[in-house]
Amino acid sequence: MDDRELLNIIRPVCGTETCSDDCAILPLSCGTLVTSTDMLHERSDFPQGMTDWQIGWMSVAVTISDIAAMGAQPIQILLAIGLNTEERLSGIVSGAQACCRKYGATYAGGDLDAHTELTLVSTGIGIITDGTPVRRIGAHVGDCICVTGTLGRAILGLSGDKRYWKDLCEPQPRVHEGIAVRTAGATAMMDISDGLAISLYDIASESGVGMDISSIRIPLPPDAEREKALEAALFGGGDFELLFFIPENATSTLSIPFSIIGRVTEGSNITMDGGILQKRGYLHHW
Repeated sequence: MDDRELLNIIRPVCGTETCSDDCAILPLSCGTLVTSTDMLHERSDFPQGMTDWQIGWMSVAVTISDIAAMGAQPIQILLAIGLNTEERLSGIVSGAQACCRKYGATYAGGDLDAHTELTLVSTGIGIITDGTPVRRIGAHVGDCICVTGTLGRAILGLSGDKRYWKDLCEPQPRVHEGIAVRTAGATAMMDISDGLAISLYDIASESGVGMDISSIRIPLPPDAEREKALEAALFGGGDFELLFFIPENATSTLSIPFSIIGRVTEGSNITMDGGILQKRGYLHHW
C-alpha cells in the first residue's frame, strides 16, 4: 500500500475535498489562506551526502512548493525537528531560515524533540488576496498541459551525476511562477515533486478528464542522455516545477518561461506519443 492508497482510508472521515489538494483552503474576508504540512525522514527523504543546511532547506522547500502550487504567497513556516543528535540543529535551522527568507516567508517557530531517526515536519501558511487558489480539480477538455522549468535533474543527481546534485538537495519552489499562472487563468495545478506521470494521473482523476502528451515536448536537461533524463522526468520525482493546465487563449498572457507538452482530452486515458503512459512515480510504501 502506498500513500495515495492510504488517502482512501481518510476520505470517508474527512471528505473527498479535504484529500484532493496540496493545501487546505480557508477563505477569509481579507483573502484566502492555504496551509500545508510535510513530514520528512532521513532514511527515506534525505540522500546520503546532504548537509544539515540542505536538509533544513529541503524541509521548508517541500511545503513552500505546495503553497506555490496553489498560486499563493508563503508567509509563515513552522518546523518541528526530531533530532537524533543535537549537533545537527544549527545547520538545519540555518538552511530552513535561508529558504524562508528567499521566498518571503517568516520562520515563525515550531518544536524540538529527540528522535532515533532525524525527522522534520514543516507546516506552512500562504495567502492569496487577489483571487482564489488553483486546485487539482478544474482541468477542461482542450486545455493546454504545461510545465515550468526543466524536468529530470533531481533524479539524475540522485543517480550520481554530480552536475545535478544541487538540484536534488536544494530544490527551488516556483512561487513567482505559481502566482503568475494563477493570475493568467490556470484551471488546475500541482507541483511535480513525485514525477510528471503520476502528477498527470492525479489531476486527471480529480478533474475527470483524459490527457495526451508528447515526449519530445518535455523540457529535459540538454546535456544529459535523453532516454535517461526522460525516465527521470516522468517517473523519478524530486523536481519542484509546476504542472498546470490553462486555456490556449490565456497562454499569451503568461510572462514566465513554460513549455506546452500536450492537451486535455475527453475520456480517462493518459497517453504519451499515442500509447498509454504508465502510472508510476515516487511513492511512500508500507
